[in-house]
Amino acid sequence: MTGENAWRPAIAALANDTTREVYARIVLGASRGDAVAGVAAPRADAAIAALVGSGLVIEREGELFADATGPKRMLATAPARPSGIDRFLRPDGRIDRYPSKAGERVELLAHVAERVLRPGEVVTERGLTGRLERFADDVALLRRHLVDHDVVERTASGSEYALAPGIRETAPAAETPRPAVGVDPEGASRPGDAASGSTSSERR
Repeated sequence: MTGENAWRPAIAALANDTTREVYARIVLGASRGDAVAGVAAPRADAAIAALVGSGLVIEREGELFADATGPKRMLATAPARPSGIDRFLRPDGRIDRYPSKAGERVELLAHVAERVLRPGEVVTERGLTGRLERFADDVALLRRHLVDHDVVERTASGSEYALAPGIRETAPAAETPRPAVGVDPEGASRPGDAASGSTSSERR
């Protein structure tokens, strides 16, 4: 098997005790007969088929040899480990967990804010909630984090939200929000005085 999942058959093969034992014997240079000595024929055939099919072993002129290049090829095609804020996101883009480090948490929150709000845009709490639903299961917690970490600010009226100044200056155009079923995102109003009048005691 080739491609990014080439390693899966090898892991599956080595998870089997019999196949793993046969493979160890082959690696140590045992002949085909010695490699499967003491193993019932059906299980021996299955082990060899799994090892050859996974790329761990090659069959040549009736004998079996460990393929030293097989593991290297598998490592080369294995999926890269997520880096940056991708470590905290699920494959569908939703938040899996919040970083413990403040800097990384702000970066993650800015990533979300820049995708739900445009620079200078002001939306109601209901509208913001509808947009955040595609990023988190606990929307109230996410909204509170956005405000507490100065990524999103509440307007002077306390009923609307906008990007904080520092985020507003660098944010790209927000993605078109996808309102949740039954939630009216409410169109953005004309930006007014977006100065943050919130305190930690105000409702987020």
